Amino acid sequence: MTALEQITALQDRMGQSIIGQTDVIERLVIGLLANGNLLIEGLPGLAKTRAVKAMATNLEADFSRIQFTPDLLPSDVTGTEVYHQGPEGSQFRFEQGPIFANIVLADEINRAPAKVQAALLEAMEERQVTVSGTTHKMPPLFIVMATQNPIEQEGTYPLPEAQMDRFLMHVQVLYPPVEDEVEVIRLVRGEEQAASSGDATTPPDAIPQQAVFDARAEIGRIHVSDAMDRYMADLVQASRTPAALSEDLARWIEIGASPRGSLALDKCARAHAWLKQRDYVDPADVRAIVHDVFRHRIALSFEAQGEGKTTDDVVDEIVSLVALP
Repeated sequence: MTALEQITALQDRMGQSIIGQTDVIERLVIGLLANGNLLIEGLPGLAKTRAVKAMATNLEADFSRIQFTPDLLPSDVTGTEVYHQGPEGSQFRFEQGPIFANIVLADEINRAPAKVQAALLEAMEERQVTVSGTTHKMPPLFIVMATQNPIEQEGTYPLPEAQMDRFLMHVQVLYPPVEDEVEVIRLVRGEEQAASSGDATTPPDAIPQQAVFDARAEIGRIHVSDAMDRYMADLVQASRTPAALSEDLARWIEIGASPRGSLALDKCARAHAWLKQRDYVDPADVRAIVHDVFRHRIALSFEAQGEGKTTDDVVDEIVSLVALP
């Protein structure tokens, strides 16, 4: 099987476990292919954790889940030096923490204090952790998928904008339509019946990690024209100088996207084009992922919040005003 066929199979298998969240599944796969970390936000019970687990189950990868709580310590995430006494003498050995896995689910990241968040984000950005002066590298396939609840803010530690910027995309998980809700009920009922009767089917072989690396190599060869480079840069620039486009945008935007936004647009647009079986990027690829890339990088003014505007509304306005290449 080609890399595209294997990644498509991964998407299909995830879709069998997650009903009605096709866009979310696609964003998770794009994050995997673009070698970036994702922030997944949604109300409780919308299968955020299940979606990440479905990816890890169907991919030949080590999976680790960290439940973030206010009493968590940085060493609980990264690992620590442990004193060992043996026949050959005593020594300190590094015991790896749960961050040392291929796919790391950081559940409710905003429940951990700043030091723990910083330890996680250092691993995300640098792909390494330093403990007692020794640097420990992450595995070649390494992605953090962090979840947070948008409504429950008591006892939480919101991520600062500078740390939010380190996430490749901010993915929103919405309620499924009623037809999909019916399918969810039937799916879970079938899983429970199969588990109780012992009739669970044998899962197919996991997709090898090499398929992800091969896909990344192919994505690196996707053609991006000069016009598309300028289009992505124009979108980012529009968020920084909104007054040049409209008075409304000037009132709504407090802070625009950083250069990481440009890089994320490029990576995600190429991954999207590859999934659509094209060897070039067109405006549809950029527009498909621009909301996920900008959602956590644009800070709205109090005036915009007072008018009930969301970041997605502002991004819609930017996309409508920036000329297509």
